[in-house]
Amino acid sequence: MKKIFPVIIVLISLSLIGIILIQVSWFRSMLQNKREDLDQRVINSMVEVGQELIDEKGTLPPLKNSRIRPHFTWPSDQLMMELMKPTTVAEKFTEFEIKEKLDKAFNRNGLKNTGFEFAITSNVNMFRYEKRSSRFMNLVDDTTSNSTFTIPLQVPGGSTLEGLIPEEVLTVIVPNIPQILFNQMRWMLGGSVLFTLIIIAAFYVTVKALVSQKKLSEIKNDFINNMTHEFKTPLATISLAVDALKNEKVLQNRDKIEYFSGIIKEENKRMNKQVETILQAALLDRQEMQLNLKPIHVHNIIHAALDNFHLQLEEIDGKLDMQLNASYDVINADEVHFTNVIFNLVENAVKYSKEELLLKVITQSTAKNIVIKIEDNGIGMNKETLKRIFEKFYRAHTGNLHNVKGFGLGLSYVQTIVDAHHGKIKAESSLGKGTIFTLEMPLLEKQQAAVAVA
Repeated sequence: MKKIFPVIIVLISLSLIGIILIQVSWFRSMLQNKREDLDQRVINSMVEVGQELIDEKGTLPPLKNSRIRPHFTWPSDQLMMELMKPTTVAEKFTEFEIKEKLDKAFNRNGLKNTGFEFAITSNVNMFRYEKRSSRFMNLVDDTTSNSTFTIPLQVPGGSTLEGLIPEEVLTVIVPNIPQILFNQMRWMLGGSVLFTLIIIAAFYVTVKALVSQKKLSEIKNDFINNMTHEFKTPLATISLAVDALKNEKVLQNRDKIEYFSGIIKEENKRMNKQVETILQAALLDRQEMQLNLKPIHVHNIIHAALDNFHLQLEEIDGKLDMQLNASYDVINADEVHFTNVIFNLVENAVKYSKEELLLKVITQSTAKNIVIKIEDNGIGMNKETLKRIFEKFYRAHTGNLHNVKGFGLGLSYVQTIVDAHHGKIKAESSLGKGTIFTLEMPLLEKQQAAVAVA
């Protein structure tokens, strides 16, 4: 698993990166194709309109009296040429007519609702606008977001008007080209992003599942090792005691028989306790635990739990400092489970203690809760251990030493029971300086009322 895990991560990562790079390349190519298609559609529309404008001008336009010069004499060739000279597109059509024709051509070529501005200029002087739309000048200088298209307006070669009509140029500016292309591709882009996110999410879930499996595998191995050690010692002790009972000298001595029988009984109780702990964890997993709630005095529970640790404290030269300062200590709780909570927290302090342990148990009452602090000056925990102490089967690593007994279920059990009683628990610790567990349990409603009155 250790070797396969990084290989799977690398392969999935490379696949994901490859898919993203291919999509980026595909989008660039698609964007270029869309841009070329848009340009071609605009040009086609302009060619249609240009041809339509030339065709609708007619071959024999009306006389343009405004161009008659007073000094011409009749019949003058120059006058006749001036009178018969066809009008330009800019002169014949209004701005509205040209825009209407462009709108229709755009619609025919699949460019409906595409904005544009236009102008007609002389082929001789491209900077003189004979006709232009209202916003044309606002767009002409922006070449980054806007695209400019131009086509000449010329009569067909060989016609009677060839050479008589001044050449003109139709210019069309289409603004916000990137926005137009994005609107055309938004569904493809959205779908691509959505499926990419789904792939990333699947990748994340897969990696998380692999990490979880790896973690569960480590927990399983630790649990098996711990269980082996926990059961191996009492089994070995029972085996030695049974062998001793077979000895003739022991059989003839009643005191020794009672002694070895007592050892077997104690070790058997110890093993039963371990089995009950495992079964209790299984019940908590299935949420089959039933609480027998009733009013109990927290201080009485603390005294009862601590009575079991006097001998252990004496063995390590430990001292107990109880400061039960809470004025109100009645809570609605399951007596057995809450006693186990206090017992496990104190046992945890003793387990991970050093010589001359100082164990402090402090209580105080607030408006709604009773606060219980169990503080020790033991070996403490680092930040990584502190984050995981309430995880099931987790135990602080002590290398190859197995000098601390247990399955790593105690604090997980504590967390579950506290949550079931709607309480809160937190831990503070510094490596080498000790640990503080702070437990907050809601007071009985009558007690809360008494605190409020006080």
